[in-house]
Amino acid sequence: MATILITGGTGLIGQAVSKLLISKGHSIIILSRGQSASTNSPYSVAHWDPAKQEIDVAAIRQADYIINLAGAGVADKRWTNKRKQEIIDSRVQGGELLVKTLKENTNKVKAVISASGIGWYGDDVKRKPGRNAFTEDDPVDTEYLGETCRLWEASIDPVQELGKRLIKFRIGIVLSNEGGALKEYKMPVRFGVAAILGSGKQVISWIHVDDLTRLIVYAIEHEELHGVYNAVASQPVTNRNFMLKLAEKIKGRFYIPFYVPSFVLKLMLGGLSVEVLKSATVSNSKISQAGFQFLYPTVEAALGDLTKH
Repeated sequence: MATILITGGTGLIGQAVSKLLISKGHSIIILSRGQSASTNSPYSVAHWDPAKQEIDVAAIRQADYIINLAGAGVADKRWTNKRKQEIIDSRVQGGELLVKTLKENTNKVKAVISASGIGWYGDDVKRKPGRNAFTEDDPVDTEYLGETCRLWEASIDPVQELGKRLIKFRIGIVLSNEGGALKEYKMPVRFGVAAILGSGKQVISWIHVDDLTRLIVYAIEHEELHGVYNAVASQPVTNRNFMLKLAEKIKGRFYIPFYVPSFVLKLMLGGLSVEVLKSATVSNSKISQAGFQFLYPTVEAALGDLTKH
């Protein structure tokens, strides 16, 4: 069994992938700025602080694989200039620190699996003519999230020059009962309101958290995988259809569709509203053709699982 080092291991995805890897018998080391492992913890904790470029070198030397998930939540706070820089720094500084440490220290790391986002692509209006969805060879968008993803990926790219296999997953909206977007979507539904954002026509490219964790493990187990893959389910869905299906799963027929006007979202969210109202249709053909099979390819299957009582 392997020793796997995880950055961002206390976050939504990090906790889920740690649980799956531990169930497979792997040893997990989580890099953390302050947390320490409890007595009964199934994983160990090592120190790092990307802002100060500090890291426990011994943890790197133990690792067979690194899963790099670190990054401040994009939708956690209103987008002030300070917050936008925090989002970038929390990703870039971590990638740079990992590369520097691997370069300067003897290690046995075989592969690095690193997170990125579908914010790389921008809005559907920017798709190439004739394309039904964005694919991994599409150019980076010039808006804020596109630039963030470009810097994020560039920070970890040099591990390839060190002879390491690098897999980068551009992750869509992660659906989980433990947090993230689904928790926010569910809140009004509990009161019988399906809150449709803007026109509701914008497309959401999403992935069930279980498929995402399986995908990360798949990348570890399949040495032929390298490069960029979109981590999204097979069937993107409009915001309107998503909210109506969610409301139906939770409330049956006892709900009211309610459109939240775009100007209200802009007042509430500021610059972040652009992302909420953006339509991004992203293809998973590349990873599917590489042999990965999704447990939840449709939003009906995903919501059916996530709304079970």
